[in-house]
Amino acid sequence: MNNLKISQRPSHRIATILAVSALALGLSACGKKEEPTVGQRLDSAVEKTEQAAADARAKAESAMQNAETKVEQSAANAESSVKEAASKGMVFLDDAGITAQINASLAKDPDLSAAKINVNTVNGRVTLNGPAPSTVARERAETIAKAVSGVTSVNNQLVVTAS
Repeated sequence: MNNLKISQRPSHRIATILAVSALALGLSACGKKEEPTVGQRLDSAVEKTEQAAADARAKAESAMQNAETKVEQSAANAESSVKEAASKGMVFLDDAGITAQINASLAKDPDLSAAKINVNTVNGRVTLNGPAPSTVARERAETIAKAVSGVTSVNNQLVVTAS
């Protein structure tokens, strides 16, 4: 019987060593990280590329929106500037037009001399300077000036002179 135990021991010992070795190999294999396959690497690269493209698309759309907003603001500023310049130009043209209309009306009057009366217009305010043959003619010159469209006030500085 003693013989039997001795012979079983080495085989039992070998089986135990093999089991422990297999267990150790199995445990050591669990700790190893598997290298990704070519397909997995390709999938990862495609995913990263798609994400980068989506990010670039979002940035491009944002940049386009910002550019569009800036163009709209610039157009609004330009329109405002043009209107302001036109308004100032119209004031100048209106003042010149007012002066011309008053001079033309004075020239039609037989008692008033358009050549001797100085008409100055600034922002619709008219100043009359020069001689008038009578008080009635002086008042008529003021009435003529007030009748012109765009006149806001008349400063009549005509001096009545006896002829």
